[in-house]
Amino acid sequence: MTEARERSEWARTSTLMALIANAHRDAKKTRPFKPTDFDPFTQQEKKNVNDMALLKAMFTGMKQAEGTGH
Repeated sequence: MTEARERSEWARTSTLMALIANAHRDAKKTRPFKPTDFDPFTQQEKKNVNDMALLKAMFTGMKQAEGTGH
């Protein structure tokens, strides 16, 4: 229950942060910010997905290297 409340509060806060950042950005130099850029919960989820993709790439690369050497 506590985590759900934290997620809800961060969703609200990150939306406001993205709004402020987009109001002050240079449209010609930077991309628009999204609330997920500021939300630590979504960043953790993205990191886990990237870590798994990296591990998968390393594992499949090792399998291919082992298969070519024999």
